[in-house]
Amino acid sequence: MRIGVLTGGGDCPGLNAVIRAIVINGKREGWDILGFNDGWAGVLNNKWEELNEEKVEGIHREGGTILHTSRTNPFKEENGVEKIKDTLNKNKIDCLIAIGGDDTLGVANRLYKEEGIKTIGVPKTIDNDLSATDYTFGFDTAVNIAVEAMDRLHTTAKSHHRVIVVEIMGRHTGWIALEAGVGGGAHIILIPEVPFDIDKVCETLKKRYEEGKTYSIVAVAEGAKAAKGSKFLTREVVKEEKTDAFGNIILGGIARVLEKEIEKRTGFETRSVTLGHIQRGGRPSAFDRFLATRFGVKAVQMVKEGKYGETAALRGTKIVSVPLEEAVGKRKEVPPELYEETVTPFLGK
Repeated sequence: MRIGVLTGGGDCPGLNAVIRAIVINGKREGWDILGFNDGWAGVLNNKWEELNEEKVEGIHREGGTILHTSRTNPFKEENGVEKIKDTLNKNKIDCLIAIGGDDTLGVANRLYKEEGIKTIGVPKTIDNDLSATDYTFGFDTAVNIAVEAMDRLHTTAKSHHRVIVVEIMGRHTGWIALEAGVGGGAHIILIPEVPFDIDKVCETLKKRYEEGKTYSIVAVAEGAKAAKGSKFLTREVVKEEKTDAFGNIILGGIARVLEKEIEKRTGFETRSVTLGHIQRGGRPSAFDRFLATRFGVKAVQMVKEGKYGETAALRGTKIVSVPLEEAVGKRKEVPPELYEETVTPFLGK
């Protein structure tokens, strides 16, 4: 068999561990493994490299992806689907393994459903917002990076009696902000699933000051916004009014907006920090290396069993396969009760 592999969408720690697992286990089956460069763009442009054990030696320790990536949507490209079919036919590809998040797996699902192209998915995103799996690889590393950053910010905030607002990635969900905020001891955690009241935020900060706690850390997800009826920040903050190839708005800047508003309302010296792409770079955590490896092993097993149009997924402690359509189109959000359980009791503490 000849198997194609691609990594699409945003990079994240653990991608190389998946590639390594697919290559090592695929080669054991006697397969040829072709790695398409730059995500779906590589398939559109017939740009690939043959992968073997030597090329993947030790790459599970490295962040990013040796195949590189892009946010390319073949369905938005002229004759995109025909170009993909042509590339797969020319290279006699029996199955294409797509490693990515909602957008990348959404393309894989459409190609399978609408064109009959044999695809298999592997769920990847630091946002942990894919509905088919309990966890995506890359998430644990992103959380730990954010926790370490907040550990450091506590000391400088305390030294200067400041409020520091930390902006955390996650797009429209608050998984990273929630877990990193709790782990990093943030005094206020704001996520998209639970719209906030700026008056209550400032009241909490003032109460801490009155109790002699003269500094605070506010963890805010990039997609957080105020509750309906508020006169402040009733929509997500965007970097610029444009969308990517999949129609996603580009979020960013809420920490700076909150910094100004908090200082104006409380009089406390306030600073903002945007962690940005540092959260998705660098070496993967042990958990992400292990999970990504298991996903790669499962992907090879799925090819052997002919489970096309499906994706690997973590359910409890088991790696299973589920239809791709279950992984895309419906965002996995933080349940309000989880926020209530883990954040509310410690608000301002």
